Amino acid sequence: MKIISFYNNEKLLLKKAKSGDAQAQKWLYNRYAPMMLSVCRQYIKDLHFAEDVMVSGFVKVFKYLDSFRQEGSFEGWIRRIMVRESITYLRSRQPLVYDDEVCERSADKQISITSDLDLEQIQLLIDALPEGYKMVFILYAIEGYSHREIADMLGVTESTSKSQLFKARKMLQQKLSELGVRNKSKGGGN
Repeated sequence: MKIISFYNNEKLLLKKAKSGDAQAQKWLYNRYAPMMLSVCRQYIKDLHFAEDVMVSGFVKVFKYLDSFRQEGSFEGWIRRIMVRESITYLRSRQPLVYDDEVCERSADKQISITSDLDLEQIQLLIDALPEGYKMVFILYAIEGYSHREIADMLGVTESTSKSQLFKARKMLQQKLSELGVRNKSKGGGN
């Protein structure tokens, strides 16, 4: 007799979770929590606070599970909730400050690292950025949001988003050069 696990079918699992099935909800949490903790940790330096934000994000995931229409990936849907929860948390701690000074586009370059830095070291460099720079950098460079989407999420102008990204990249380049990390700059637009 072949045993077929009901947990292999995500659509069935989501249907059961929507109806309040605790086992299905637990499986979804266990499946996605490690990835979502990483998302929250990108924004929030302290792992304990990042965990708190992730848990509150999952409360929203299960509360609004009916609004997931299965038009995109479930992981992407959860990820957007975690990003917004992280932003909300950071705003609640203290208002984020954005420098509206517009920077020259000609100096805007992407960093391609050729070094032995590990992910933890890179995360520490990103953590050292001012909050406004860090937020825009992560949303644009890691999450893949456009400047228009970032502006809408953060309540800033597109030019502020572009300026913050430019400054974040410049600061990261400076920190990398201080560490003696070679980098190849590639010209790139926003």
